[in-house]
Amino acid sequence: MVRPHIVVVGGGFAGFTTLRRLEQRLGQRTPADITLITPDDYMLYQPLLPQVASGLVTPQSIAVSLYRRLSRTRIVPGKAVGVDAASQMVLVRTIAGETTAVGYDRLVLAPGSMTRALDIPGLTAYGHGNKNLAEAVYLRDHALAQLELSDASHDPREREERCRFIVVGGGYSGVETAATMALLCSEAARRYPDIAPNIDWHLIDIAPRLLPELGEDLGNRAMAVLRKRGVNVELGVSVSNITEREVTLTDGRTLPCRTLIWTAGVAPSPLMEATGLPTDRGKLKVRADLSVPGHPEILAIGDSAAVPDLSAHEDHAACPPTAQVATRQGPVAADNVIASLRGEPLTDFHHRDLGLVVDLSGKDAVARPFGFELSGLPGLAVTRAQHLISLPSGPARARVAANWAIRYLLGGEVSRLGFALNSVDSFADDDARDQYLTAEQVRQEAATAPLRGFASDASSTPSGQRQHR
Repeated sequence: MVRPHIVVVGGGFAGFTTLRRLEQRLGQRTPADITLITPDDYMLYQPLLPQVASGLVTPQSIAVSLYRRLSRTRIVPGKAVGVDAASQMVLVRTIAGETTAVGYDRLVLAPGSMTRALDIPGLTAYGHGNKNLAEAVYLRDHALAQLELSDASHDPREREERCRFIVVGGGYSGVETAATMALLCSEAARRYPDIAPNIDWHLIDIAPRLLPELGEDLGNRAMAVLRKRGVNVELGVSVSNITEREVTLTDGRTLPCRTLIWTAGVAPSPLMEATGLPTDRGKLKVRADLSVPGHPEILAIGDSAAVPDLSAHEDHAACPPTAQVATRQGPVAADNVIASLRGEPLTDFHHRDLGLVVDLSGKDAVARPFGFELSGLPGLAVTRAQHLISLPSGPARARVAANWAIRYLLGGEVSRLGFALNSVDSFADDDARDQYLTAEQVRQEAATAPLRGFASDASSTPSGQRQHR
């Protein structure tokens, strides 16, 4: 009997929790081979990226090794660039730049999301993101380098440009990035007393208030903390043009600035639209049981799946693109994959919001666990406890807790690591749409690409099609 082949695309929150559940539940009753397609060999705990950018947490602390946590899964190091649902084939561009095809009997699409880049002149050329480890580490070095260069300059205009930092986006990532990096610059400024008064942080957002998901009161408390740290919070305004040395706002003002950090939302992976399957604003449409209509062998979860929110009061509501939701969808997707292999009914996904947390570093945070509003030290305690619980490995929890303890007891370091001397790909190019292929293009490339399979298998062709090849 040929063992079915389960393929998971994406090693983030959704994909990782799917694989963990599959490894726990698959056994002699339902033997199967499991493959993960991902460009990285770690699961990134993205909620702590702002703390990596500020140097509070080391990069390795939030990179959970997939090889250490997954014992039965075979990993193909690359990015899925196309899916041919008709022939049940995924085309992969490996990290070496080679093309290979992977067949499947069950497919779970969890490619995550990408930074949403608007059509603003200069954004892709001069904007910085904070959505992966490379960007977070680069941001820290870049900010510290701007302060050093400003201190070494005698040109007042250059000093103003280098000392101004603008963060765009009033959501979790933007608020946490502005809060943590403003603290970093305050610590570094002690070394540069001449420029300390010139350091100028801005957080801007087109929305009328910060953190709308947390409610007006907690949003105002977060704003008060930011302003106390010297961050200028400007709402109802956005960016209209960016150059190497200036940022123009939609209210007509032009600010000398060499650092713009873009955190204004996320967009679904272009892989979903490239499949040719029905989408909703770029997200793959799925039923409440996470399966794709017309293709029960395909499930989609995470930020790029339009999963119906059965707990919402309004019609056609979709689950929000949060780590909490993705982490809970993974086990349900795994259970439904196993149920489909056994011919059993699938289970609908039901989401219950446990609350949201925002870590502002220092001694501040805002949180709303189970509807209770907290701020200050109580909010910080709950926020960091939730992070430690959510980290999916003991070593990661130990490293993060040790980072926090070292910072509290011994203070932080403000030395650059040298990354600012090297270029980092623009966030807008990290997941460019033109690299994804349609189903027809997948078939054409798969015809000449090698098939990836297991040692016990002639190829990775789906079991239902192997007799035809």
